[in-house]
Amino acid sequence: MKVKVNISKIRTVNELDSYWTNEDFIELLDRMNMPDADKLNPTELKDLLYMAITDFDPAEAAEIILTYKLGERLTPGQIQNLSHEFLEERVAEQYADPSFHYDLFNINQLLFKAFNGTFPNTEASIILLELTDADGNKIEVNKEILTKALAESLSDHSLIKRLFEDQLNGVEDFGDAEKIIWTFKSKGENIYEIITSKYWVEKDDLEQNEYEVTIKFHEGEDD
Repeated sequence: MKVKVNISKIRTVNELDSYWTNEDFIELLDRMNMPDADKLNPTELKDLLYMAITDFDPAEAAEIILTYKLGERLTPGQIQNLSHEFLEERVAEQYADPSFHYDLFNINQLLFKAFNGTFPNTEASIILLELTDADGNKIEVNKEILTKALAESLSDHSLIKRLFEDQLNGVEDFGDAEKIIWTFKSKGENIYEIITSKYWVEKDDLEQNEYEVTIKFHEGEDD
């Protein structure tokens, strides 16, 4: 499948406003011994949570938040280990299973801001690109197509190209694309906003902004 790509913008952020909700803040405040937060002004919840978090030891605060967000996917032992690793490592980049990176990034940054830098800082990339077929028509996109389209612009030093060469070339299935791109959404006709870790894509990796690429799928056939 041949596609046209135009990357119009890439920016680096250390916080994603779309991840945490007021309901999350209320629940976390309750778990941190501040009940009835649902009766407070919603605009005050985040700042109040920062204050509540710092009433705990950093590792203990991390364990509470990790349990809330990932308690159904990780064991108590895994969560306890992570809560201590958070203080020393960029777990949101280094955790062995990339499917956790999106959640770990947002948890890490909540702790980073609450404790004013006690936790390592991590960053995300927000990429705006236009994607059409070779004739300029709309195509149905998914994370695999977006990852392969984006990869064409990356230098050979990029992690995506070094770790997923066979997947990018259609030799192997590319299920990991679901973990590389955290989220994407339409921002207009044929325009998509992609959120991923700076660990995977950063501005300096991009060698071209406008190009065509043939996307190859597993089983040796172009779609």
